[in-house]
Amino acid sequence: MHRYYHLVPLIIFPGILLFILSLSSIIFPCILPGMDTMKDDKETGRLEAFSDGVFAVAITLLILNIQLPTKSFAKDEDLFFTYLLNLWPAYLAFVASFATIGIMWINHHRLFTYIKRTDTILMLLNLLLLLMIVFAPFPTALLAQQYILHPNLRAPALVYNGLFILLAAFFNLLWRYAAHENRLLDKKADQQAVEAITRQYRFGPLFYVVSFGLAWIYVPASIALNLFMAVFFAFPGRKPRSPRDFPPAL
Repeated sequence: MHRYYHLVPLIIFPGILLFILSLSSIIFPCILPGMDTMKDDKETGRLEAFSDGVFAVAITLLILNIQLPTKSFAKDEDLFFTYLLNLWPAYLAFVASFATIGIMWINHHRLFTYIKRTDTILMLLNLLLLLMIVFAPFPTALLAQQYILHPNLRAPALVYNGLFILLAAFFNLLWRYAAHENRLLDKKADQQAVEAITRQYRFGPLFYVVSFGLAWIYVPASIALNLFMAVFFAFPGRKPRSPRDFPPAL
């Protein structure tokens, strides 16, 4: 157990930081003027603060999936570098999951620039989404570990991609529930931007199903596709062109 003591700061320091951030979210509304009026316009502050904390914990835990060596390489440094190079599936899974969770945090923030009100169903849908986010480090560790031991094993990659299918589905449910007939959106929300988000999210589950199928053929290609989709969803959806965007007819 002693060899894991050096991992304690990786767990304690993010926890301390989250505690400070949570404390500040309680203190600042009490000392900053004008916060009461802002609260009337934005009901989702506590939900967003809680979600940010969950995202931060989940993305921090991903690094623990990269295992440290269990033996000394003092007599042969070449073997040490060989060991590090052989961990490339763990690096790839880490980067893919870090990028995906990070992009999902960006998208979560983007959605709540339009969502101004909340209700019980929205909070439950948000909790389901966060449940999947917190679970993400496990299939990431499973994929990294098993691919190193058994490169031809597809089951861990299927579990990994299955999680992201669920994540995409819950993101769609959250947004569609809030955006249906502007149920919980800002009354002044840009309708073209709302339609662009809806259209972009429509293809999310389908893309991850393709990645799931690709895992049956070639696991690294499936992980690479996950990275591509993370980049795709990092950018806001393109707004549909309105008639006034077209040049006048001659």
